[in-house]
Amino acid sequence: MKNKRTKIIIYAILIILLLPLVAMQFTDEVNWNFLDFKVAAALLLGTAFMCEFVIRKVQKRKLRIALCMAILVALLLIWAELAVGIFH
Repeated sequence: MKNKRTKIIIYAILIILLLPLVAMQFTDEVNWNFLDFKVAAALLLGTAFMCEFVIRKVQKRKLRIALCMAILVALLLIWAELAVGIFH
């Protein structure tokens, strides 16, 4: 089960990263460079594997959900800061 879930996570992240790559072919509004893709991949992989770790190690369902939500909120805040600098 662990390997199957890991493969799903990686494929999902690849699909997510394909969206801006495809969008760059059709519009000038999306302008990512290689570093942008690397940072996005690192953020998405880190978030996914932290949530995976929480799912495996935390027994209480409500705590598991709360921790994963906190991890996702942290991802969104970091992503927004890198995209437009909302905290600067």
